[in-house]
Amino acid sequence: MNDTVEDTESEASPKISVDRMVRAYLKMRTARDALVKEHEEKLSSFDEGMKTIKLALLGYCKENNVDSAKISGVGMFYRGVKKRYWTNDWEAMGKFVVDHEVPELFEKRLHQGNMESFLEQHPDLLPPGLNVDSEFTITVRKA
Repeated sequence: MNDTVEDTESEASPKISVDRMVRAYLKMRTARDALVKEHEEKLSSFDEGMKTIKLALLGYCKENNVDSAKISGVGMFYRGVKKRYWTNDWEAMGKFVVDHEVPELFEKRLHQGNMESFLEQHPDLLPPGLNVDSEFTITVRKA
């Protein structure tokens, strides 16, 4: 037995059954996923080719001891330095930040899952300045 529930409260589609909406949603998601996959496959060949060319241009810069080059009537390229910083010792890094009073070395954001767990374990302990935004979401799964 397949019961359908009429969605009488929805302003967007008051006469469409929930069953029909879920079927339509799944059909659209499947079609979208196929398009995304096709698009990603096509883009990957471009990405690989562009990566190969970038590596060759980096080699050119190194071999010719230059940081940039202008190609007449086409454009230019230049190399830069991208730096990333991380630590393998968070305890020592935390102590360093406190000792040297440099909290700006950390990003200002909360770990969502850890904060939720903390609040569940300590319902009477609310960190000052904490904001919470909750909203209902819909998840649609295929049978």
